[in-house]
Amino acid sequence: MGQGYGVGFRSLTTEVTDHRPPVEGDIPSWLSGTLIRNGPGLFDVGGERLGHWFDGLAMLRRYAFEDGALSYSNRFLRTDAYADAMDGSVSGQFGTDRTGVGKIASWLRALGPPEITDNANVHVARLDGEHVALTEAPRRIAFDPATLETRGAFGFDDDLGEHVTAAHLVRDPETDAWFGFVTEFGRTPEYHVYRLAPDRRARERVASIAADGPGYIHDCSITTDHVVLVETPLVMPIRRALSPFSEGILDVLDWQPERGTRVLVVDRETGDLVADPALPPVFAFHHVNAYATGDEVVVDLVEFPDPGIVDAMRLDALDGDPPDVDVPDGRPVRYRVDLRSNEVDRSTLHQVGVELPRVAPDVVGREYRYAYAQATDREGANGLVKLDVETGRTREWWEDGVFVEEPIPVRRPGATAEDDGVVVAPALDSRAEETRLLVFDAGTLALLADASLPHAEPFGFHGRFFRDS
Repeated sequence: MGQGYGVGFRSLTTEVTDHRPPVEGDIPSWLSGTLIRNGPGLFDVGGERLGHWFDGLAMLRRYAFEDGALSYSNRFLRTDAYADAMDGSVSGQFGTDRTGVGKIASWLRALGPPEITDNANVHVARLDGEHVALTEAPRRIAFDPATLETRGAFGFDDDLGEHVTAAHLVRDPETDAWFGFVTEFGRTPEYHVYRLAPDRRARERVASIAADGPGYIHDCSITTDHVVLVETPLVMPIRRALSPFSEGILDVLDWQPERGTRVLVVDRETGDLVADPALPPVFAFHHVNAYATGDEVVVDLVEFPDPGIVDAMRLDALDGDPPDVDVPDGRPVRYRVDLRSNEVDRSTLHQVGVELPRVAPDVVGREYRYAYAQATDREGANGLVKLDVETGRTREWWEDGVFVEEPIPVRRPGATAEDDGVVVAPALDSRAEETRLLVFDAGTLALLADASLPHAEPFGFHGRFFRDS
């Protein structure tokens, strides 16, 4: 990520409904459905700047496609955190919280630690017929997929203990079941891996695994037979988390490289931990995909040598002119886990810098060939990269001053080829100070359609394409 991206960290206060932007080129007529994305939208509260990109108030973005036309809406989630912000205060976020005497006073008023934040600004999913906004705090918010209006808290009908939860839920394309995990603190911290049927609100515990640290784990992956977690040595010490002098989770995180990295492979049916090989210390936010072949599990993810990327996203560093930070690049890496020997072989898929990887939904957990990601290793822009994991070749799209966000592959109905379809991605044009929605051919990365939105969206995180929303 190079210079020029500062507009992506500006607060946005405007909301629009069903705006019809002009479109250059042609959106394929078969592309019917809605991309709903989530991410921070407001970074300035009560005259003060928030501490970290992850702290911004949740704003949903809706891009609806029908018969070659596009409509766009955006709306903030009306949460308790949003109400507090409108009153001039924000606390309990990733890098922004009360400290010292003020925090102690709030604990006393609440007769214990105050309720965790409901600023659900990371991802979205459809659970038991509800569209739900997700974050790493165990509070979820339901919303209307057509109007983006907030419906209220979404709760599970189970007693699974959780203090930190993965906002990334992974859907099995064959069964439509969701897989995820939560972290429960205590005398012996544990990761609880679970399965959620598409029409249920009760999560089924697959396994409980002793947590080393516990580690800060953002994502997971599945195969047809396994759930895979990668526990890096960025840990969350409980005593530090309970300190009144810590300013959010960011102050709690502790890099302990001597612990190394564990790859945790869980059998989806029995709950057995079938492999837990160790690697040297690395850090990762996002998995690309995983699959099983014989007695081997293949896990692809975006790897960093250390957690410097987390600190690099502090707003005080990003706001400098020029920015007072060198944002590191992640690399696509493959782990081959031998289930018989409990050993892992690590290899780099390509030297391209990437983040926010996605694969076609139909190949999640299956052997696959193509991954799409934000390309990060050029000054003054972010591109789009298509990685062929079989050959190691890449195809890329770049435009000066344009910062492509998470790409969403959508296969053409009836397609047989994995890359027969489109890739949809918002992109911030830093020179025009506007966000454009780009539609690419998934095979060639030819730009098919380019729509200018009515404002510059702050950089978001993740989204999903719903064919019937």
